[in-house]
Amino acid sequence: MTDPHDCPGCAVPDLAFAAHDHAQCTQDALDRAEALTRTAGARMTPVRRRVLEILLEEHKALGAYDVLARLATEGFGNQPPVAYRALEFLVDQGLAHRIQRLNAFAACAHVGEDHAPAFLICRSCHMVAETAATAARSSLDAEAARAGFRVERSTIEALGICPGCQGAS
Repeated sequence: MTDPHDCPGCAVPDLAFAAHDHAQCTQDALDRAEALTRTAGARMTPVRRRVLEILLEEHKALGAYDVLARLATEGFGNQPPVAYRALEFLVDQGLAHRIQRLNAFAACAHVGEDHAPAFLICRSCHMVAETAATAARSSLDAEAARAGFRVERSTIEALGICPGCQGAS
């Protein structure tokens, strides 16, 4: 694995909007995904790996049918379950996240780490950056506990304008 300091877009996810060595970012994520699935006793099949590679190509969320179209052109089949099963596996293994607002999926920037993600979604170019929401999650957990509720999973999605689109306007 590479040193995360060499990959600012991955080591500091809120910098995903910034320039970084994306090839190294992608390779690091793939290496961590392979190690994580092997440790979990899960199998990274060729289609699952390819779906993760597709999600890692850009810091954007992709819909299942976008992924399926790519898989079909590459000979992996054109039936929706092919994409949905691979995406479900990636989400279950913590390698990808479902972005509800976009009805899409994005590769996880914190593979193998226990984290509270928040997603910064550009409403113009649909770029997605994953950032930490530790303080927000702690606050939510405290409020939930006061109500006798225990939060098991939460996702924050924030819609706005990325630095690139702000500069273009």
